[in-house]
Amino acid sequence: MNIKSAEFVISNTDYKSCPQHDKPEYAFIGRSNVGKSSLINMLTNRKGLAMTSSTPGKTLLINHFIINDEWYLVDLPGYGYARRGKDEREKLRIIIEDYVLERTEMTALFVLIDSRHQPQQIDIEFMEWLGENNIPFSIVFTKADKLKTGKLLMNIDHYKQKMLESWEELPPIFITSAEDQRGREEVLAYIEEVNKQLLITNY
Repeated sequence: MNIKSAEFVISNTDYKSCPQHDKPEYAFIGRSNVGKSSLINMLTNRKGLAMTSSTPGKTLLINHFIINDEWYLVDLPGYGYARRGKDEREKLRIIIEDYVLERTEMTALFVLIDSRHQPQQIDIEFMEWLGENNIPFSIVFTKADKLKTGKLLMNIDHYKQKMLESWEELPPIFITSAEDQRGREEVLAYIEEVNKQLLITNY
């Protein structure tokens, strides 16, 4: 997929205020500091499109970007930042859950995982919650450039084995790096294929 244009549209904290349209939405979510903004900028080839905060867990907004005037990329707030207050964590939970469960325009959800770490309970629990609510998703491992290939593949395999303890089959998995653009073509090709299938279905 060739990204010809990528433009910011709107930010809000309520899925009901999201843009009204008939285009597919691809949402990205992950723990705070997982490298989500850097990944979005890499995918769209637009430095600074998604702002990288110097304070992890600061963003409490749903951000919409229109890509090629054909589909929306949605930057969801990061989850699981321990230094938030109880009230703020609850507010964040509602923003995320309302969008994921109620936003009918959401075509696919990408869950970002930091490839440098062993399986994190908060990530496993979030993906299990998605499964319980029949929300299809893909896993995007980030920061692949930070590890040697052997360690990278071992960490990813640990995640696979952990998930297979409760999942019959694994979702699509992508390995990415915002630094060397690893995985860019694969993620965009996946989005392009889903878009084509939607056109066929709606024809």
